Amino acid sequence: MSPVKQRLLLVGMIVIGFAFVVFFGIRFFHAFRAFNGHRPPHFPPLGSQSVETDVSLIRDWMTIGYISNAYRLPHKLLYEALNIPPNGNERKSLKQLNDEYYPMEPGIVLAKVKATMLAIQPPVPTAMSPNTAMPPSTVMPPVTAIPPSTP
Repeated sequence: MSPVKQRLLLVGMIVIGFAFVVFFGIRFFHAFRAFNGHRPPHFPPLGSQSVETDVSLIRDWMTIGYISNAYRLPHKLLYEALNIPPNGNERKSLKQLNDEYYPMEPGIVLAKVKATMLAIQPPVPTAMSPNTAMPPSTVMPPVTAIPPSTP
């Protein structure tokens, strides 16, 4: 290959590389502006009303810290219910905790966490609780007979 062809090939590769950098740099800039420089929040802010209450969503891959953040309760309460020390277990999933502390009882940690969550949750108000007023009854007009039509 002649030196002229090598230089053209080198210049061409540099131009193509520069085009890639510019293209993906512009895409990154637009994406960064869309997030306004901040990541979206992982959990709702502390003052918000939307707190997870459905314990059936708890899975064995979750950690105690994740559950305590999602359900807004102190993680010490869950460690006490499981009779497990918090030190050294912060990053372990419920399955790992079950395998380590209760190897002969599969799924017991998940069941204890769900039971603890149900025990500490306030009761959910229903539509027919004693403190709510009954909706007013709808008055229906009396049924009137329709006279038969004569042909």
